[in-house]
Amino acid sequence: MKKVKVAVIGNGTIANSQHGPAYLKNPLSEIKYCVDIIPERAQAFREKFNGEYAITDYHEAIADPEVDIVSVCVPNYLHAPITIDSLKAGKHVLCEKPAALNYAEASAMKKAADDNHRILNIGVVNRFNTAVNKVKEKIDAKELGKLYHIYCSFRAYRSIPGLGGPFTTKDMAGGGVLIDWGVHYLDLILYCIGNPAIRTVSAATYSEMAKDMKDYAYTSMWAGPPDYNGTCNVEDFVTGMIRTGGPTITLNGAWAQNINDKATFIEFLGDKAGIKLQYGGNYTMWSSRDGVLYETKPSFPMADMFYDEIDAFIKCSQEGKKIRSNIDQVIASSLLMDKIYESAAKEKEVGIG
Repeated sequence: MKKVKVAVIGNGTIANSQHGPAYLKNPLSEIKYCVDIIPERAQAFREKFNGEYAITDYHEAIADPEVDIVSVCVPNYLHAPITIDSLKAGKHVLCEKPAALNYAEASAMKKAADDNHRILNIGVVNRFNTAVNKVKEKIDAKELGKLYHIYCSFRAYRSIPGLGGPFTTKDMAGGGVLIDWGVHYLDLILYCIGNPAIRTVSAATYSEMAKDMKDYAYTSMWAGPPDYNGTCNVEDFVTGMIRTGGPTITLNGAWAQNINDKATFIEFLGDKAGIKLQYGGNYTMWSSRDGVLYETKPSFPMADMFYDEIDAFIKCSQEGKKIRSNIDQVIASSLLMDKIYESAAKEKEVGIG
């Protein structure tokens, strides 16, 4: 395969922690454009990851015929316009999660990819996590028997990110803890169980912990410090139940709560076995055979999922293949989040279709 030229649009936290290091390490890529509206940030990114140019206008990067692929690492409200522009310019795109502010925007992104015969992947990095894929293998092999229910918890103690900034401003983020954090859990679950049809959703959201931003005490605030002149109009807590063509799914998620007990896990309940997956970690499996109960805690090396995600993107863009992180496989989570927010707003169960 030939070496590809890359434009990284948005040179903030995720670009510096994951995209930049992965492209720098990968022998098949080199960063040509480092793009950020803050010139100093683009320049720092260029120096750190051996980029060729530091610029502020992404249009310049996607107009360059040498650029093969684009990483979109900007706030959520910019995902759709920048991704669509890049696809129309003939570039393959890896857009960070969530795909967009809502299902309509995600659908427009998919259409642009289809119309222009380009690859569009979304940054659902857990699909490249070793433990997640081992759990999926066990589900696919029917080792859990009939999978009837899944419960997930993504709860933190007083950790609203960037209070008053883009993360807590609905017009920029699309929502709060669900679209920022819950998207990873929902996508992971749908991936593991094979994207069954979603039938109904019943959910509630709450924005309680930072109603008075100046009175909000916190333990941590990545993407901070707080901007008390800004806005906080998104949910800090979400709960819901989802009926699918397969198992039911329930969830509880919180950026902030008055219980100091971080809970980040997914439980898969089958009639033959059950699995508890620690988010970002290992899993435990419980089963029985011949009247004997078994508890299994496997040990295996964990791959670098961010590197593998970007390596797979580079390769599938050259081969023209749609892989597990393609928009076609991921868009279901955008629809599901829309329905969770709709149910919460209407205060009743909603159906799909």
